[in-house]
Amino acid sequence: MAEARAGGGCCPPMDLFRSEAMQLVQLIIPIESAHHTVSYLGDLGLLQFKDLNADKSPFQRTYAAQIKKFGEMARKLRFFKEQMVKAGITPLTKPGAQTEIDVDDLEVKLGELEAELVEMNANNEKLQRSYNELVEYKLVLNKAGEFFSSALRNATALQKELESQQTGEESLDTPLLEDKEILNESSKQVKLGFITGLVPKEKSMPFERIIFRATRGNVYIRQAAVEEPVVDPVSGEKVEKNVYVVFYSGEKAKTKILKICEAFGANRYPFTEDFGKQIQMISEVSGRISEMKAAIDAGLFHRSHLLQTIGDQFLQWNTLVRKEKSIYHTLNMLSLDVTKKCLVAEGWSPVFGTKQIQDALQRAAFDSNSQVGTIFQVLHTTELPPTYFRTNKFTSAFQDIVDAYGVAKYQEANPGVYTIVTFPFLFAVMFGDWGHGICMLLATLVFIIREKKLSGQKLGDITEMTFGGRYVILMMALFSIYTGLIYNEFFSVPFELFAPSAYACRDLSCRDATTEGLIKVRSTYPFGVDPVWHGSRSELPFLNSLKMKMSILLGVAQMNLGIILSYFNATYFKNSLNIWFQFIPQMIFLNSLFGYLSLLIIVKWSTGSQADLYHVMIYMFLSPTDELGENQLFPRQKTVQLVLLLLALVSVPWMLLPKPFLLKKQHEARHQGESYTPLQSTEESLQLETNHDSHGHEEFEFSEVFVHQMIHTIEFVLGAVSNTASYLRLWALSLAHSELSSVFYEKVLLLAWGYHNIFILVIGAIVFIFATVGVLLVMETLSAFLHALRLHWVEFQNKFYEGDGYKFYPFSFASVNDEDE
Repeated sequence: MAEARAGGGCCPPMDLFRSEAMQLVQLIIPIESAHHTVSYLGDLGLLQFKDLNADKSPFQRTYAAQIKKFGEMARKLRFFKEQMVKAGITPLTKPGAQTEIDVDDLEVKLGELEAELVEMNANNEKLQRSYNELVEYKLVLNKAGEFFSSALRNATALQKELESQQTGEESLDTPLLEDKEILNESSKQVKLGFITGLVPKEKSMPFERIIFRATRGNVYIRQAAVEEPVVDPVSGEKVEKNVYVVFYSGEKAKTKILKICEAFGANRYPFTEDFGKQIQMISEVSGRISEMKAAIDAGLFHRSHLLQTIGDQFLQWNTLVRKEKSIYHTLNMLSLDVTKKCLVAEGWSPVFGTKQIQDALQRAAFDSNSQVGTIFQVLHTTELPPTYFRTNKFTSAFQDIVDAYGVAKYQEANPGVYTIVTFPFLFAVMFGDWGHGICMLLATLVFIIREKKLSGQKLGDITEMTFGGRYVILMMALFSIYTGLIYNEFFSVPFELFAPSAYACRDLSCRDATTEGLIKVRSTYPFGVDPVWHGSRSELPFLNSLKMKMSILLGVAQMNLGIILSYFNATYFKNSLNIWFQFIPQMIFLNSLFGYLSLLIIVKWSTGSQADLYHVMIYMFLSPTDELGENQLFPRQKTVQLVLLLLALVSVPWMLLPKPFLLKKQHEARHQGESYTPLQSTEESLQLETNHDSHGHEEFEFSEVFVHQMIHTIEFVLGAVSNTASYLRLWALSLAHSELSSVFYEKVLLLAWGYHNIFILVIGAIVFIFATVGVLLVMETLSAFLHALRLHWVEFQNKFYEGDGYKFYPFSFASVNDEDE
C-alpha cells in the first residue's frame, strides 16, 4: 500500500487535491560532515527528522553541551535586544555585507559586550540615582528654606508686637512655635529638633496621621507640594511628592519618626537653620547636579554608540545563533551507530525532493572534506506518512481553514481545493450586496497592495489575522459583488444596471408599485432580480421563495459533492466495501428525497407552475398512492415518486446490514489463509508482527462493528435531513442582511434627507456610515463567515473527510522562531 501511495502522480493540478507522495528515508552520515549535512538540509527544508532518541532526556543526548552553549548566546542576544528597545534603537532589518563569523569568536565577543554593557548599566544606574537624590535634595533646600524664612519673619513681627506691650526679652530660638511657645519667664528656652525630606503625595496624609498618633501629638508638621513629579531615586519612576518638615522634642520621638519615614518610603535629607549655609548648600548641590548631568549624558552617549554597533550586526548574529542551535537540536535527534563514527537519521520527505536532498548531501560531503559521503536510502514502511500540500500565498489561507478542522490523512481527498470557491460563494449568498462587496474589496486591496511592506512588520492580533486571510476576503468580496448584482442590491437600493425594468403600472392606481397592477411590458430583466420587485408588496414572498429554494439547491449540490469525494477516497484506497455499501446507498437516499426536491424546484421555475412543493413532499410519504392533481409537474410523477420512495427505504438496510457481515467474512478468510502460510525466518516474522495491526491479531468483535455501522447509518439518515435544513441559514442570513441594510438606508439616511437641513443630513450620513461599517461590514461579515465555516466543517466535510492525519513539518531555517523555546 505504501508503494502504491508513493506512486501517485505529482502533476501540478493534483498537488492540492491529494497530499504529496511521501517516503521514509534513512541517512547514514559521517560524524565529520554531520553539521554541514544538517545545515544544508535546513536550507532546503524538505526533510522532517524523526526523533530516534525519544527515550533520552535532553541532558543525556550527544550535543547537550552545544545546546547549552548556544542557549547562553541566545540569552545574551535577547538581553541586547531588550536594551536596544529601551534605548529606542532599532536593529537593522536587512543584513548588510555578510562576513564570515567564527562561532567561538562570536561567543567571546558576546561575552565581552555583555560584560561592558552590564557595567555601563550599573554605572549609569548609580549616577542616575545620585542625580535624582541631588534633585530631591535641592527641592528640600528650597522648600524647607521657605518654611524657616517665613517662620522667622512671622516670629520677628510677633516679637516686635510683644515688645511694645511688655518688658523683657523673648527668645527667637524657636520661631515656629509662634504664640503657643511664648514663655512666661524670659530665662526659660525650649530647643526642638527637626527632620526634612520628601514623601509620596498619595501617602502624605497617612504619613502625617501616623506620626501624630505615634508621638501623641507632640510634633509639628509642615508639608508643601512639589509642582512637578520627580524621579524617585529608589524606583526610578516619576512620582508626585511633598516636601515635609517634622519638628519634635526628644530622642524617643526622633526614633519613632525615623522608623515611620522608612516605612512610608519618605526620603530624608540634612538641613541647617543657618540661612548662609543654606545658600551655600544650594549652590554646591546645583553645581554637583550639573556635573552629574554631564557625566550621565556622556555615559548614555557611549552606551547608545555601543548598542548601535550591536544593532548593525544583531540580525546576522541572531540568525547564526538560531541556525546553530536548531542544527544541534536536530543532531540530538540522530542516533550514533555502533562504531560511533556515523550518525543515523530517519525522516519523511516528499518524493519530488529526492534529487534535491541527494545534491545537498553531496555538497555537504565535499564542503566538509569528508572522505565518505552520506548514504541515502528509502525505507519501506506501513507507518502513516505526514500530509504535505504545496500551497502558495493565495491557497494557504483556504488550506488553513480546512486544517483548523483537522489535517487530512495522507492521500485523503483535500476539501481545500473546493473551499477556494465554495467558501467565499456561500459567504456571498448570505452577504450579497454589491455596495458592501466593493467596500470589502477596497479594504482588502490595501492589504494586498502593501503586502510586501506589511509582511515584514509585527501587526496586532486582529490585523495580523485579517492580513493573513486577505485573499480569502478578496474572494469573499468578489463573490459578494456577484451575488449583490443578482439580488440587485447596492446598500439595499435597486438599480436598473443592465436594462429597464420589465414591468410597468397598468394605471394610476398602481402608484410606486405598491399595489397590484404591474404588467410586463418588456423582455425579462437580463441579469438578477428585476428592480421593480424591490419596494413592492410582492418583494418579501418573492425573495423569500427565491432565496429559500436557492439555499436548498446549493445545499444538496454541496452534499452530493461530499459523497462523490467519498467515492474518490474509496477508489484511491481500493476500499470496494465503501463504494458498494456507503457511496451508492448514500447517493440513492440523498437524491431520492432531496435530489428529487431540487429537481421539482427547477421544474417549477422552468414551467412557471403553481404547484405546492410542500404538499408534494409531505404526501409523498403520507399518501404516496394518491393522485397529485394540480400539484403534478410532469407526466408519471406519481410513479417516479413511488420508485424513489422505495429506493430511499431500501438504501437504509443496504447501508446497515451487508458491510458488517462482509467484514467478518474477510477477517475469517484472512485468518484461514495465515494458518497455512509457510514458516518464515525470524526477521520476516518480526516484520509480519510489526506490519500487521489489530486487523490481524485482535479478535473480530462483530457486535462492535455492527453497532458502529448502525451509528453511521443513523447519523447519515438523520444528517441528510438536518444538514439540508441547516443550509436554510443561507436564506435566513441573506434576508437579515438585506433588511438591516434597508433599515439603515430608510430610517437613517432618507429620514435625515427629508428634514431639508444640512446639519441633520450630515449627522444622518455619519450615523449611516458608522452603522454600515460597524454592523454590516464588521458584525455581519463575521456572522456570515462563521456560518459559512460551519457549513463546510459539518454539512460538507462530514460526508467524506476524516481529518485525522498530521502535518509535514520539515526542518527548515525559514521556520525557526525568533524566541528559543
